[in-house]
Amino acid sequence: MTEEVQKHSVHTLVFRSLKRTHDMFVADHAKAVALDDESHKLKLAVKLKADYSPVLHMPVLKEGKDRMSQYPDGLHDNEAYMQPDDPEYLITGTHAYPSGPGVALTADTKVHRNPSESGIHSLALALPPSQARQESSRTAATVAEIRRGAERAHAQSTALLLLEGGGTRNSNLLRRTPVMPKPQWHPPWKLFRVISGHLGWVRSIAVEPGNQWFVTGSADRTIKIWDLASGKLKLSLTGHISTVRGVAVSSRSPYLFSCGEDKQVKCWDLEYNKVIRHYHGHLSAVYDLDLHPTIDVLMTCSRDATARVWDIRTKANVHTLTGHTNTVATVRCQAAEPQVITGSHDSTIRLWDLIAGKTRATLTNHKKSVRTLVMHPRQYTFASGSADNIKQWMFPDGNFIQNLSGHNAIINTLAVNSDGVLVSGADNGTIHMWDWRTGYNFQRIHAAVQPGSLDSESGIFACVFDHSESRLITAEADKTIKVYKEDETATEESHPVNWKPEILKRKRY
Repeated sequence: MTEEVQKHSVHTLVFRSLKRTHDMFVADHAKAVALDDESHKLKLAVKLKADYSPVLHMPVLKEGKDRMSQYPDGLHDNEAYMQPDDPEYLITGTHAYPSGPGVALTADTKVHRNPSESGIHSLALALPPSQARQESSRTAATVAEIRRGAERAHAQSTALLLLEGGGTRNSNLLRRTPVMPKPQWHPPWKLFRVISGHLGWVRSIAVEPGNQWFVTGSADRTIKIWDLASGKLKLSLTGHISTVRGVAVSSRSPYLFSCGEDKQVKCWDLEYNKVIRHYHGHLSAVYDLDLHPTIDVLMTCSRDATARVWDIRTKANVHTLTGHTNTVATVRCQAAEPQVITGSHDSTIRLWDLIAGKTRATLTNHKKSVRTLVMHPRQYTFASGSADNIKQWMFPDGNFIQNLSGHNAIINTLAVNSDGVLVSGADNGTIHMWDWRTGYNFQRIHAAVQPGSLDSESGIFACVFDHSESRLITAEADKTIKVYKEDETATEESHPVNWKPEILKRKRY
């Protein structure tokens, strides 16, 4: 029995062919090719002709005029554009950009001579005595000032000629309004799997570094580990006595960390599935935690308005980061400075110096509680989510980039992948997909709640991409975990980018 050949679209086959061709010849392009002088000169000549042809034939005095004749067809070397040696001469033509090959000084070309010192003195003598005294009393009436005035007047007349001349080449003098760049096309995402098993709101998710399984924390006080490929339950861990608000899997050791509304921060050894360390110190519910990527420290944040830095092995409280005036809802770590970023219900974001344990910068642009932060995996930027807006920022000082407006709800979670797909999940059960670079909202999802749940119970509490970035996992208020994947059948023709060029409005607040 012959095996059926899988059919592909022409689009796919063309791109495969291009990819194979590129891979075959990429080594040749990597080698440095010696420049051919003659070709290089010809290239420069063509570029000069194409880009600067309107101004190539400006009349040039003295030596410059002689040099012009050395180059056929008006192709000149850079030396031909040197100013005349005599600074007392300025050339003004009948048109700002005389065109046509071989244009030189003609009867219509006016040669304007700047006033000399003797000319200025003779001008002063010719004035009436009273005016001459006034002029002499002014310090501005010096040779230098008069020369500057003449140059200024010439510059103004030249600018007017340029504007009167019109044409496409003069349009760059007028300031253009910035327009939003065209967004990159991303395939839409669709619901792939719904996983049930928790008995309460699912509040947190983390994917393990090997991409084999993921872990969720819930309001039913349990932590569950699920197989990523099949969605089957592998393990349940009990120990918290209240909602589990944060989970994180270490890439440096076989440890799982969890925190909850019972003020506890626990370290689980996954070889024995037991708690091996407790980190005591928070005075109220612990809302989030994150692991530093390069050193063995753990960050937690709490409703007691502090974030704490813990030494994983010794359980010591290295720093207590104080400064926020309300619940600290989210904390994120990175290897580069600033190493710790926190978002709070006091509507501020703080960037911290981990060594000193002090605030480096405070960002006050948000007007509502900041509940989530996410860092771009490749760029040195991050985004913050709040009920008023999603805002993008630049490290290291927290310079504002742009607002992503339109998700009019309390945003609980953000996730971003390397392709520039930003996902925001909100309290009303909506998920919005954004293009990171332009802020274009290319998809909106409102997943139906599961049977047995109320319509009001449709909040998205956490979302995360797996390490292959082919799956998006969300934790929801209907006690389920939903897995989304890209729609393979979608194309740019079937799901076009509904983009209209518009004036770029960068709001600062």
